[in-house]
Amino acid sequence: MKKFLFPTFLSLATALSLNAAVMATVDGESIEDSEVAALLSAAMPGFDASQLSQLPADGKKRVVDDLINRKLLLKDAKATGIEKDPEFTKAMQNVRDSIALDVYMKKMFDGIKVSDAEIKDFYNKNKENFSQPAQARARHILLGDEKEAGAVIAELKKLKGDALTKKFAELASAKSIDKGSAAHGGELGWFGQSQMVKPFADAAFALKKGEISAKPVQTQFGYHVILKEDSRPAGTVSLDQAKGQIEQNLKLEKFQGQIRQKTDALRSKSKIEYK
Repeated sequence: MKKFLFPTFLSLATALSLNAAVMATVDGESIEDSEVAALLSAAMPGFDASQLSQLPADGKKRVVDDLINRKLLLKDAKATGIEKDPEFTKAMQNVRDSIALDVYMKKMFDGIKVSDAEIKDFYNKNKENFSQPAQARARHILLGDEKEAGAVIAELKKLKGDALTKKFAELASAKSIDKGSAAHGGELGWFGQSQMVKPFADAAFALKKGEISAKPVQTQFGYHVILKEDSRPAGTVSLDQAKGQIEQNLKLEKFQGQIRQKTDALRSKSKIEYK
């Protein structure tokens, strides 16, 4: 299903913290950890501010140095009177125009209403699109060495229930080379069998709830230790589960129709010449 994303024009506010830590100062001006996280998020889609603490010290220093350089260059640029330069003025107007259009279109989109009856009708007419394959939820610890993966299994195999989950999450955070999932205790969330490489998927779906893999599972990424947390059978997504996505899709269709009508009306009243 389609998803509608508005162009972003705001800074990465998600990286801000009420308890921001100062990582450096430049002529008395602070560089906070939120700025470092924002720069990394812009450079690496998917980077989460919570991962900042896991960044190696030398890597973190390189980002801070980059921010220091930027601040120094910005200060020098302003000192030259760059803000009075015609190119700066034109660029600022382009930014203002872009923001104005974004806000205008967002207000149009937000003003669109979709009734429960429309959502139900769409669901009933498109039920074949709401089938859901069997899914599993699991954690994993990815290691580069088979013996090390075997040692982790040996450490975990006598544990069960919450004790197993807690210890597994600790080892995933400390040892897993998959840093994305390691930041969340190895958590992978829900996935279908086709969403994972075959050896991993086969092993995960064969496990029982609360069970770990008896031996390391080898894939092209390394050796996995898998903890299966839950499973659910194939079925149909309920109306309640699908309601939010259907509403967004119907809003998008209405929005696109409104935009076409609006632009057609505006074009009919305007003098347009192609050169």
